[in-house]
Amino acid sequence: MSDLRDILERHVSSGSLPGAVGLVARGDRVEVAAVGSADLGGTAPMVRDSIFRIASMTKPVTAAATMALVEERLLALEDEIAPWLPELASPLVARTPASPLDDLVPADRPITVFDLLTSRAGYGFPSDFSLPVLAPLVGELKQGPPQPQHVAGPDEWLKTLSGIPLLYQPGEAFLYNTCSDILGVLIARVSGQSLPEFMAERIFEPLGMADTGFCVPAADLGRFTSFYRGGEGGLALADAPDGQWSSLPAFPSGAGGLVSTADDWCAFGRMLLAQGALDGGRGRLLSAESVRKITTDWLTPAQRAAGELFLEGQGWGFGGSVDVTARDPWNAPGRYGWIGGTGTAGHVTPATATVSLVLTQREMDGPTPPAVMRDVWTYAAGA
Repeated sequence: MSDLRDILERHVSSGSLPGAVGLVARGDRVEVAAVGSADLGGTAPMVRDSIFRIASMTKPVTAAATMALVEERLLALEDEIAPWLPELASPLVARTPASPLDDLVPADRPITVFDLLTSRAGYGFPSDFSLPVLAPLVGELKQGPPQPQHVAGPDEWLKTLSGIPLLYQPGEAFLYNTCSDILGVLIARVSGQSLPEFMAERIFEPLGMADTGFCVPAADLGRFTSFYRGGEGGLALADAPDGQWSSLPAFPSGAGGLVSTADDWCAFGRMLLAQGALDGGRGRLLSAESVRKITTDWLTPAQRAAGELFLEGQGWGFGGSVDVTARDPWNAPGRYGWIGGTGTAGHVTPATATVSLVLTQREMDGPTPPAVMRDVWTYAAGA
C-alpha cells in the first residue's frame, strides 16, 4: 500500500518535479515526507523544513489577520471600507462584464469588509480572462503569478486600482485573488502597522511559525527552494533562492506573498481545527465564531457555478474554499483551505481533524490542481 513518501517519489521520479514535501496530520499522528532536491541541480536534498513560496496559501492567513482586527472591534464585517481606503469610495462598474472600459456605471452600494473577505467586492479574476477589465488588472496592477519585487507600494497600488472599474457590482459575483490584496492594505491602514509586522505579531509568533514571512532572511536561504516554470524544453528557473523573496517587497501581497514550511502552515491549520485555540492551553488566536465564519461557504449556487474554473464545484469562505459537495474522493463537508499557483496546497478537514499539505517548487500550468495534489488529497482522505 502506498504511503505519502511513495506518492511524492512517484511524481519526482517522473521528472515532473525536482522535489516535494508532504504532510498529513491527524491528531498526534503526523506523517511527513521530503523527497527529491531543492533545485534541479541536486545541490541540496529536500528536507522537512525546506522553505517554499506558498503563493495563494497566503489568502487564509490574510483572512485570519482580518478577523483579528474584527475581534478587536477595529473593524466590523458590515463596515464600508471607504474610511480606510478612500481611493475605493466611489468605484465605477462595467455596464456588463464584456463592456469596454469606457462603458461604466456607478456602483450601486459601497464595498464592505465582508465583500472583500468573500471575494465578492467586484475586483478580481472571472472564468473568462478575455474580458476588457482584465487587461489593466493584469498589466497595470500586476495581478497574476507572484512577482514581489515588481509591484508598486500599497498607496500607489491602491491608486492604480482606483482607476480600474469593477467587473460586477459589489456582492454580485465571486472573483478570484484581488480582494485578498486589498485586505492586506486594509489591515495595514487599520492597524497602523505594515502587513508583515502585523502578521508576525498577531499570527506567526503566537503559532510558532518561525519560517513564515514575506521574505527569507539571508541565514535561511540554504533551506529556500528554487522555483521553476514548465515549458517546451522542460523546467526553467523562474526564481532562485537569492531572487525576489530575498528582501522585503514594497507591496506585501495578502493574496500570495508569503513563504512558509510544512510545519508552519500545519500550525496554522491546527489552530483552525481547534476553533482558534493555541496548542497547550496557551490561550486563543481567534474566537470559535471567527473560525466558523472563515470556514463557512458564503456563496450562492449561481456564484459557485460561475467560479467553477477555480472552485471545481466547491464554495468559498473567507480566503479559502469550503467543500460543499462530494465531487471527488477527497471532498468532505467543511473541508477548508487553498492552493498556491507556485505548486502548493494546504487544507484542514474538521470531520477527521486532518491537516494535509503538499509543497512543490513547480508553478501550476493553470487553475486546475496538478496530479500530485490530487494524489496527496486522496491519500489524506483515506489515511
